[in-house]
Amino acid sequence: MLYVNFNSLKVAEPLVDLIEEKLLPGLEISVEAFWQAFESIIENNYAENQRLLERRDELQKQIDEWHSQNKYDENDLAGYKQFLSSIGYLLDEGPDFKVAVEGVDKEIAQVAAPQLVVPINNARFAINAANARWGSLYDALYGTDMIADEGETAKTATYNEKRGQKVFDFCQTWLDEVLPLATGSHKEVIEYRRVEKDGLSSIEVILEDQSSSSLQQPDQFCGYSQNDSEVLLFNHNDLYFELHISKKDVIGAMHKAGVKDIIVEAAVTTIQDCEDSVAAVDVEDKVLVYNNWFEIIQGTLQTDMSKGGEIITRRLNPNRLYRDRRGNDMSLPGRSLMLIRNTGIHMKTELVLSSGG
Repeated sequence: MLYVNFNSLKVAEPLVDLIEEKLLPGLEISVEAFWQAFESIIENNYAENQRLLERRDELQKQIDEWHSQNKYDENDLAGYKQFLSSIGYLLDEGPDFKVAVEGVDKEIAQVAAPQLVVPINNARFAINAANARWGSLYDALYGTDMIADEGETAKTATYNEKRGQKVFDFCQTWLDEVLPLATGSHKEVIEYRRVEKDGLSSIEVILEDQSSSSLQQPDQFCGYSQNDSEVLLFNHNDLYFELHISKKDVIGAMHKAGVKDIIVEAAVTTIQDCEDSVAAVDVEDKVLVYNNWFEIIQGTLQTDMSKGGEIITRRLNPNRLYRDRRGNDMSLPGRSLMLIRNTGIHMKTELVLSSGG
């Protein structure tokens, strides 16, 4: 491995190339200023990190010695806890505290929803996780054992209409729960109709008996769009979902109201992981995960894959665009809010060498 000297440090050439040729261009940070700051960070934290690692080794040694000299007794948890407290592994509970969430993304501060963890070195996995902010409820139900995979509802080589009907039934029951109507049930709806009055859109539904109904909570309707189908946007408990309506679609034609799919907001956050689901330690691994993270931030990460004999390019999804109820432009994130889990200080790497090697 070739290294470049920066005063007291030696930095692996692939990292130098990534920093200087890809990351710094376009930023108001000079190459000189970056490496000076980089060296300062290493110098300021190296001694403290070493102290922490030595303390970690000391605790592990004491615990190992205890287990070599004692037989663990699950009925004497208090005694074992006392030992862990005596060596400083367990500390007394501190005073009550509150976490301030002002200025924190709502996906973390407010929204209760799934979170994914994905190895960031695998671009396809990383993209799929980022794009899992939105997913098809129809596909999720049809493809899993939430619908019995046996008898007349078993998955087959071609589309099984009876299995598909079970998906419709499940979704109509779900809609009754999350999007209740003023009167009637989603099982009875033959048309979802967007109507405008005084410049404000609302939802009217037509039932099988030709009577009309509306949403029990009209404000759940948030917006709409039109592409190959009509898309109606709703909100429930700070999570969004879309009804995609087209009776010209092969699936929509089988649904009495033409709902060809329901797209739900799902994994609103993703941990792009450098340590747990993958251990990024070697120089090549480090540079790869830094590059992928940079391209995720830029929104440019993509990768090619083979599927059904064709090459498909996976890309990060753009934001989702709508008109709000007053006809103004609105958008929602197309990708999950992403966090990075860095490699811990105990996972040493040859990416950067100190003066002592």
